[in-house]
Amino acid sequence: MATTSESQATTAEVTTTTATLVDGEDAEELPDASRQEDVTTPAAPENRVTTPYVKRNPSAIERANLLIVCKLVVKEVIGSSLKHGRMLDDEHAPLQQFFVVLEHVLRHRIKPKKGILRDRREVWSLLEQVERYVPDAVDITTSVKEMPHIKSNVGRGRAWLRLALMQKRLADYFRVLIDKKEEVLGEFYEAGSVMLEDEGEEIAGLLVGLNVIDCNMAIKDKDLDQPLGVIDFSLYLQDRIKIQSPEDESQGQAKMAAILDQKNYLEELNRHLNATVTNLQQKLETVQTANTLMKEDLAISKNSILELQQQTTQLRADKDKLMNDFQKQIETAKVDLDTERETYETSRTGLDSMYQDMQKKLQEETRLRLDVEKEMELQIGMKQEVEMAMRLLEKDIHEKQDSIVILRKQLDDIKAINLEMYNKLKVGGANSRGRSSLEVGGTFLGGGVH
Repeated sequence: MATTSESQATTAEVTTTTATLVDGEDAEELPDASRQEDVTTPAAPENRVTTPYVKRNPSAIERANLLIVCKLVVKEVIGSSLKHGRMLDDEHAPLQQFFVVLEHVLRHRIKPKKGILRDRREVWSLLEQVERYVPDAVDITTSVKEMPHIKSNVGRGRAWLRLALMQKRLADYFRVLIDKKEEVLGEFYEAGSVMLEDEGEEIAGLLVGLNVIDCNMAIKDKDLDQPLGVIDFSLYLQDRIKIQSPEDESQGQAKMAAILDQKNYLEELNRHLNATVTNLQQKLETVQTANTLMKEDLAISKNSILELQQQTTQLRADKDKLMNDFQKQIETAKVDLDTERETYETSRTGLDSMYQDMQKKLQEETRLRLDVEKEMELQIGMKQEVEMAMRLLEKDIHEKQDSIVILRKQLDDIKAINLEMYNKLKVGGANSRGRSSLEVGGTFLGGGVH
């Protein structure tokens, strides 16, 4: 509740000083919505037409006051930067006031803490949401979290704003938050806050002008864990009852020229805001078209969902049926398995007995085989001996056949010699000796035959 009290106190202060701005030299810069007299101001001159006081919504007054102060602060920061032509630092008073006003804007009607154990809505929590839509903001958030001298979420939020301004991305990040009202801002702010109304759009446009300034702030050496600052209106309000001297008149003319320059700047800013509004209208039309298409897609999706539900119901029924059939098959299979198990047990018993018999037969056959192998070895030995004897007999036969061939050849030679001698005896023998020769030849032939 401390944040709400500070915001209300600041709003009251801004409301009180707004009336003073109306009658001063800066009256041309204030919008018509905030030009009403306050009961505490001095009486108006006779030649002025007083505007009757119209009761307004306090929330609207707060938003208008914050918008006016924000315009003045932004104008002062830009003007001082252009006038001095140098880089702004922490000691620059308008820049300090700018961050105070911006923090008031971000804290305006932020949702308070609802319970002891619940998280309190903080500006830091809101700024952490930017990195969801702009990846470049991750570096800033990481840098702030790594600063050891910052202990509170208030200090982290202030450091984040200063880093964003130094990078000239503050207007872009603020615009992202404004564009995500329903997704982000609705969770952090109550109805009627600056961030949820049109004033937020105008402030986003004002922040674009800060991209022309350069600033360098020593965040690591600065204590940012301080209570919420107070807006110093003395920088923007002037004394309305002082007597003007000739020097004051010359200063007034110079200031009038400066006001005209500021007016031209505001007109240029207004044109920029008009262009922004046009872009927003185009985006709105695009969103509406997309919304229509999404509604059509939603209708199609609903029909598809209904069809899928029907298919799901049918599939579930089929599944139940299949599960029942499968369960029956499992039960039947169990009965068959039990029967087969019993048969297997019986068969196994018979096979065991057969195995034992076969093992005995195998042992007997093995014994017989060993006996047969021994007898075969004996037979093989006898066969080898017989073969050796046959080879010896064959050798002896071959030798005898050779002897017979030799003897036959000798016999043929002897026969040839006998025949030749016979022929000689027959030719050369006398008749007288023929008889004896015949007897001798017959005797010799008879001996040769024998």
